[in-house]
Amino acid sequence: MAKEEKITSEDDELLAALGIEVEVKKKATFTALEERVIAGFEEIQKFVDEHNRLPLHGEDNDIFERLYAVRLEKIKEKQEFVDLLKEFDYQNILSGEIKPSVDIPSDIDDDELLNLLGVEDEENSITKLKHVKTRAEKRAVEDFANRTICEDFEKFKPFFDQIKKEIDSGLRETVRFRKDAGFTKTDLKKAEFLIVGGQIAHIAEIGEPFKAPNGEEDSRLRVIYSNGTESNILLRSLIRAMYKDETSRFITDPSLGPLFSGEFNEDDHQSGTIYVLRSLSKHPLVKENKEVLHKVGVTGGEVKKRISNAKNDPTFLMAEVEVVATYKLANINRVKLENIIHKFFNAVKLDIEIKDRFGKPVKPSEWFLVPIFIIDEMVDKIKDGSISDYYYDAVTVELKKY
Repeated sequence: MAKEEKITSEDDELLAALGIEVEVKKKATFTALEERVIAGFEEIQKFVDEHNRLPLHGEDNDIFERLYAVRLEKIKEKQEFVDLLKEFDYQNILSGEIKPSVDIPSDIDDDELLNLLGVEDEENSITKLKHVKTRAEKRAVEDFANRTICEDFEKFKPFFDQIKKEIDSGLRETVRFRKDAGFTKTDLKKAEFLIVGGQIAHIAEIGEPFKAPNGEEDSRLRVIYSNGTESNILLRSLIRAMYKDETSRFITDPSLGPLFSGEFNEDDHQSGTIYVLRSLSKHPLVKENKEVLHKVGVTGGEVKKRISNAKNDPTFLMAEVEVVATYKLANINRVKLENIIHKFFNAVKLDIEIKDRFGKPVKPSEWFLVPIFIIDEMVDKIKDGSISDYYYDAVTVELKKY
């Protein structure tokens, strides 16, 4: 194979003299909205590749096909989207001129044609009513199928990113939809986050209430989904969808009030203490980072008792420790809080392996390369309930807002 050589300026001049234009390709850059439009169009293209036709609405069609059909209509309504996608439209989807990839003979009979299309011949099929849905089912499917691109998704994206981080950190939890509570007793509120249909959904707006034909009160919602789409689904339809979805979940609200109070009253239930320790180990890695290496933990007992056997405990690096700081806490879940703290500093966790008193290798997991003033700031954020808004930037050594 010939070696590919780089074209020089002299080559350019030679090509120009021969009348050959040199095209310099520029890397296309797209806005966030354009990227979502392109990604959505690629899903339509995949459907066309697999089914050799455009997506259709039809009540018996798959919900995703109906979603693609609505999306394609919305794209065609905006000339800016059509212009954007022209260079990607290798299947002529925007013009609607889809060419079949299978040649169908002109003399094929009806039975062969049905087989080619994957339609089974059933006895009395004309007189049978298959897949007949109730009016309520049709309305629910329509509501979910009619999702459109959320054009101001950039405004909502940080919320979805934060929700995911808070779920991962344990600050928020997902709670199974309780069917035993009864369909009519379920209520959804503005600004609530849910999981339905495999997507995180945010109820951005709730319209004016009105009476549905069955007498129940209903409202039109604006629901934003984590995949960049939105819908104006009815409140009762969304509840119905959650009711039928075995994986649907509510996402809990982390604002449970301050974890600490400035002062403790006699009636307060003291749940424990956050403690910060410094190791006196002679291990080279520990000695080298002594000023910024700290163990951060939570205990329900006395800190002195907790560290009394430190030199024989691999959790404490098999060495004596000194207490750097303590913070009293009340009326919270100690285990949950400790998990939040450890995940908050996970990026700067000490990677070290030591041997316990039996010679077995152990990797302690609660030591972090973080200065004490950052730990103080982190505790303050826990106190005022804003910890979920921040992350630790180890490069600049500061807490930053998402």
